[in-house]
Amino acid sequence: MSDNKKPVSASLQENTDYLKDLLAVDKSFDVIQLDLFYAGRKMAMYLVDGFVKDDIMHFLMKLLADLDEEQLDGDTLQKLMKTYIPYVEVEETDDLNNVADMVLAGPTALVVDGVDKVILIDARTYPVRGPQEPDMERVVRGARDGFVETLVFNTALTRRRIRDRSLRMEYLQIGRRSKTDIVVCYLEDIADPALVNRIKESLSKIDTDGLPMGEKTLEEFISGRHWNPYPMVRYTERPDTAAAHLYEGHVCIMVDGSPSVLITPTTFWHHLQHAEEYRNKPMVGAYLKFVRFIAVWASIFLLPLYYLFASQPDLLPAALDYVGPDDTGEVPLIFQFLIVEIGIDMLRMAAIHTPTSLATALGLVAALMIGQVAVEVGLFINEVILYLAVAAIGTFSTPSYELSLANRIIRIVLLILTALFGVYGLVIGITVWIVLLSRIKSFGVPYMWPFIPFNFRAMRDVLFRSPMPLKNRRPRFLNPQDPDR
Repeated sequence: MSDNKKPVSASLQENTDYLKDLLAVDKSFDVIQLDLFYAGRKMAMYLVDGFVKDDIMHFLMKLLADLDEEQLDGDTLQKLMKTYIPYVEVEETDDLNNVADMVLAGPTALVVDGVDKVILIDARTYPVRGPQEPDMERVVRGARDGFVETLVFNTALTRRRIRDRSLRMEYLQIGRRSKTDIVVCYLEDIADPALVNRIKESLSKIDTDGLPMGEKTLEEFISGRHWNPYPMVRYTERPDTAAAHLYEGHVCIMVDGSPSVLITPTTFWHHLQHAEEYRNKPMVGAYLKFVRFIAVWASIFLLPLYYLFASQPDLLPAALDYVGPDDTGEVPLIFQFLIVEIGIDMLRMAAIHTPTSLATALGLVAALMIGQVAVEVGLFINEVILYLAVAAIGTFSTPSYELSLANRIIRIVLLILTALFGVYGLVIGITVWIVLLSRIKSFGVPYMWPFIPFNFRAMRDVLFRSPMPLKNRRPRFLNPQDPDR
């Protein structure tokens, strides 16, 4: 594919010959070339079937068919664009390569004999679904709309909540072949200009054929640290969550074809936030946040701690000697944990691929596989099922799906280290884990802030759900231009 400019000729035949070959009209049934004759002039229209609003194009073609020859005399291009094509999104271009790229993206190209410019009519539409509430971020009270796969719908959902004159939606295209539409969204009066430039510079350096996995491919290009399991950006499908972060000074990245919006930069604690905490009274929200933290920490540390106490019961005080099992069963305890861990992941993947109508049958199989039958045959002991169930609940209570997967990997690593080296393995594993997290930066922001480096006020807001009237300062780590809310 060539990015060299191909000027538009005043000869219709030259233009149509070039575009017909470039767009492979004869080889693709959905790429359409219409040869037209309006107002005594030959014209050609290029479009992709399925990307065009038929009623609008029929209306425009009817208007053109009613024109007399003298009505296009003189400056034909300006008369068509400003008078006889009554549509909102109309532009001109003098590059046939750009015409081909635009047609494949959805707009319709109108080529007129004797005019050395091509008119682009952006009357496109895409197959879309309604803005339904996202499955991963449900709330009891609150808005039920969510981002969809169409970029312009997502920008509209965001603008509906932020009617600030400084809201910026900057358009980019990424991918030499895919030409994927990207929007960088931020509040110019709040966001740090250096942060915005850094993100846009990271996006501009992406050199690839396309973004086959949409926003996930984009994240891997801009975040680096490919062996780090922890997410460097936060995903959200809720417009209100995206708006809340924009007001703080974050930058959002929207990718056409994806319902997930990337929020940058983020810390570890951002992935533990959920809209439900802010849809309740501050006291209730603080309680929900406290319960969520307990669940997350349990998902990481409960199994290694239990294994340590079960294998070294002398570490337990007399009042807690019931924690360890009386009989560890026929299979070594560490292998019981690893088998159930892998079994739960197998069930999770099976649930993703299982039709809803078969979900009940899958649940029955799961209950039999890791339930009472497995205990009765001696494969597992009751305590393993109990503590792994608690850890699994903590995993599913983690608001961020990406964070929950990363925490699961850390849990398995800590479990193996504890089995190999006992107390030293657990302590060293946790220390190395904290050090590695502390060394990570998301677009220059320490990943563990405000815990490391410590900031009392910000850490208080992380641990407790403060009343909104008291949250009158934006997060300092974002270096906002307007620090006061």
